[in-house]
Amino acid sequence: MHVKKGDLVQVIAGKDKGAKGHVIATYPREDRVVIEGVNMIKKHTKETNQGPRGAKTGGVQTMEGRIHVSNVKKIKDEKPADKKADKAEETGEDS
Repeated sequence: MHVKKGDLVQVIAGKDKGAKGHVIATYPREDRVVIEGVNMIKKHTKETNQGPRGAKTGGVQTMEGRIHVSNVKKIKDEKPADKKADKAEETGEDS
Protein backbone atom coordinates (compact mmCIF):
# COMPACT_ATOMS: atom_id res chain seq x y z
CA MET A 1 0.00 0.00 0.00
CA HIS A 2 1.26 3.46 -0.84
CA VAL A 3 -0.49 5.12 2.14
CA LYS A 4 -0.39 4.49 5.87
CA LYS A 5 -2.27 5.65 8.93
CA GLY A 6 -1.99 9.41 9.46
CA ASP A 7 -1.10 10.31 5.84
CA LEU A 8 -2.86 13.22 4.17
CA VAL A 9 -4.62 11.98 1.02
CA GLN A 10 -6.94 13.29 -1.69
CA VAL A 11 -9.74 11.26 -3.29
CA ILE A 12 -9.22 11.07 -7.07
CA ALA A 13 -12.28 8.98 -8.05
CA GLY A 14 -15.82 8.33 -6.87
CA LYS A 15 -18.58 10.38 -5.30
CA ASP A 16 -16.18 12.23 -2.97
CA LYS A 17 -13.68 13.18 -5.71
CA GLY A 18 -11.47 16.08 -4.63
CA ALA A 19 -12.01 15.60 -0.88
CA LYS A 20 -8.94 15.69 1.36
CA GLY A 21 -8.43 14.05 4.73
CA HIS A 22 -6.17 11.99 6.95
CA VAL A 23 -6.12 8.19 6.85
CA ILE A 24 -7.78 6.78 9.97
CA ALA A 25 -7.28 3.06 9.30
CA THR A 26 -5.85 0.77 6.62
CA TYR A 27 -6.94 -2.72 5.59
CA PRO A 28 -4.09 -4.15 3.46
CA ARG A 29 -5.76 -7.53 2.81
CA GLU A 30 -8.78 -5.84 1.22
CA ASP A 31 -6.73 -2.93 -0.29
CA ARG A 32 -9.01 -0.41 1.45
CA VAL A 33 -8.54 2.65 3.67
CA VAL A 34 -10.78 4.78 5.91
CA ILE A 35 -10.40 8.54 5.49
CA GLU A 36 -11.87 11.09 7.92
CA GLY A 37 -14.90 12.88 6.52
CA VAL A 38 -14.98 10.87 3.27
CA ASN A 39 -17.55 8.23 2.16
CA MET A 40 -19.92 8.90 5.05
CA ILE A 41 -22.40 6.06 5.62
CA LYS A 42 -25.30 5.60 8.02
CA LYS A 43 -25.25 2.57 10.29
CA HIS A 44 -28.32 1.45 12.20
CA THR A 45 -27.48 0.03 15.63
CA LYS A 46 -29.70 -1.82 18.04
CA GLU A 47 -29.97 -0.96 21.71
CA THR A 48 -28.27 -3.67 23.78
CA ASN A 49 -27.66 -4.38 27.42
CA GLN A 50 -24.34 -6.06 26.67
CA GLY A 51 -21.08 -4.29 27.30
CA PRO A 52 -18.73 -3.21 30.05
CA ARG A 53 -20.92 -0.39 31.39
CA GLY A 54 -24.42 -1.63 30.78
CA ALA A 55 -26.84 -0.39 28.14
CA LYS A 56 -25.64 0.78 24.75
CA THR A 57 -27.89 3.29 23.04
CA GLY A 58 -29.19 2.43 19.60
CA GLY A 59 -30.16 4.55 16.63
CA VAL A 60 -28.65 5.81 13.41
CA GLN A 61 -24.94 6.61 13.48
CA THR A 62 -23.02 8.39 10.73
CA MET A 63 -19.51 7.06 10.21
CA GLU A 64 -16.79 6.82 7.58
CA GLY A 65 -16.87 3.89 5.19
CA ARG A 66 -13.97 2.16 3.52
CA ILE A 67 -12.66 3.33 0.14
CA HIS A 68 -10.37 1.46 -2.25
CA VAL A 69 -6.73 2.51 -2.01
CA SER A 70 -6.50 3.02 -5.80
CA ASN A 71 -9.01 5.89 -5.50
CA VAL A 72 -6.75 7.98 -3.24
CA LYS A 73 -3.57 9.94 -3.86
CA LYS A 74 -1.04 10.78 -1.17
CA ILE A 75 -0.33 14.51 -0.92
CA LYS A 76 2.32 16.35 1.02
CA ASP A 77 1.37 18.22 4.18
CA GLU A 78 3.63 21.20 3.54
CA LYS A 79 3.22 23.05 0.24
CA PRO A 80 5.31 26.13 -0.47
CA ALA A 81 3.06 29.06 -1.33
CA ASP A 82 5.35 30.47 -3.99
CA LYS A 83 8.34 28.55 -5.36
CA LYS A 84 9.81 31.70 -6.90
CA ALA A 85 9.87 33.49 -3.53
CA ASP A 86 11.41 30.47 -1.81
CA LYS A 87 14.15 30.23 -4.42
CA ALA A 88 14.91 33.96 -4.08
CA GLU A 89 15.25 33.59 -0.31
CA GLU A 90 17.78 30.78 -0.71
CA THR A 91 19.95 32.71 -3.18
CA GLY A 92 19.49 36.09 -1.50
CA GLU A 93 18.09 37.78 -4.59
CA ASP A 94 15.48 40.55 -4.63
CA SER A 95 12.35 40.12 -6.76
